Amino acid sequence: MRLLLFFLVWCTVQTLGEVDLNFSKCSEFFYNRSPPKGLTRTEYQPICQRFRNQYHFASLYDRVRRTPLFSAYVISVPDGRRPKSTWMKEPQLSFSRADPEMRQFGVPVDQNVLESQAVPDDYRHSNYTKGHLNPSMHMNSSESRKATFTLTNIVPQKAGSNSGTWNILENEVLKRFKSFCEGPMYMITGVLPYASVGRHINNRVGVPEYLWSAYCCPSYRSDLPESARHLFPTYAALGRNDPSSGEEFVPVNVSAKRAMRHYDVRQMSLTSLEGILAQRLNSPVSLFDGQCLTGPDQ
Repeated sequence: MRLLLFFLVWCTVQTLGEVDLNFSKCSEFFYNRSPPKGLTRTEYQPICQRFRNQYHFASLYDRVRRTPLFSAYVISVPDGRRPKSTWMKEPQLSFSRADPEMRQFGVPVDQNVLESQAVPDDYRHSNYTKGHLNPSMHMNSSESRKATFTLTNIVPQKAGSNSGTWNILENEVLKRFKSFCEGPMYMITGVLPYASVGRHINNRVGVPEYLWSAYCCPSYRSDLPESARHLFPTYAALGRNDPSSGEEFVPVNVSAKRAMRHYDVRQMSLTSLEGILAQRLNSPVSLFDGQCLTGPDQ
């Protein structure tokens, strides 16, 4: 009976508001306004992330694991300091006719919210940090940076990855954008669940085995230095999220600093990442329309 009620609520939510079926209200965050292909399952819920009456990015939310599968955004240079961590929820995940603006969690947390998404208490004493898929440091305005602090943009991430190797990657991508991109750079950052037995915090929130990220910069400097030519118009990365993550896709660098060992990040071509996603998710995956090689931004 509970599964039936969940299904009925899910079907209702699909038809209304910012919790949407196809990202139609926030397609500007995808290259050529085209979301990734191949990432479609009944439990995946598109969300147009709206804060203070404006869309800031898009997320595909996994209702079963209570984490985003990916967040998509257009990178920009941050303005000001990192905002205070005020964690928010997506009201329409629990009630389809709710206000579409993301909101702070109430105290106590409503039972319908607890059933439909992750809550701050899930992360307490979990040995995992709250890992942004769309990081605050990749957004410019105060409002857009605050908007990243919704738990529908957050996954359980080990500190060695969050504040170590993955943070280094995020800084490196921002530097490439500032140095070489001459137009918008479209980002998609997501997770890969464990292939076999799932892992969870608080018996509720799925822990990813890997984090992945890819960008599309269709307009870039014509005088790229030789060392950067392979990085455009697209490039990608896959990072270990746990010392127990498998080494099939990202081997461990035993010579790395102790604090970052086992959280290795492997940078790779977009084609290589899409192949790994297809293998793990059992479906052909295309993250950027036309592999970011054609379209109005050329």
